[in-house]
Amino acid sequence: MKKDTLQKLIFIYNIDSGLRNLLLDGAHKILSPSTYVCNLCDITFGAFTENTVWKKFRLQLADTVQMEFLHKDEFTKAYRSKFGYKFTFPIVLMETTTDLEIFVQTQELSQLEDATALIVLLKARL
Repeated sequence: MKKDTLQKLIFIYNIDSGLRNLLLDGAHKILSPSTYVCNLCDITFGAFTENTVWKKFRLQLADTVQMEFLHKDEFTKAYRSKFGYKFTFPIVLMETTTDLEIFVQTQELSQLEDATALIVLLKARL
């Protein structure tokens, strides 16, 4: 993968947008963490606030790499007609000048234990 074709990284959470979903999501993390379906959410956010290690990295990376953060319903609405792809979520995609490519697969995200592991993985691929 060539860095010069990278337009942006798109982080897609395995939850839908909206206040109701945000509240249910936070409660799910607290009450039943073993059945929680979005490891990307879990390692980048606590129940209701962004992980400080992740936030610091995200802000530093923003100077060099454009990033977009979407819930799965937002991604489907914004990209379905443009690309027509079907992905499993959560996922990190790389938008190039011509296509969307998988940057970090769902299975890889599900195996990460914390924000630091995600940061190490992203740095290695960038």
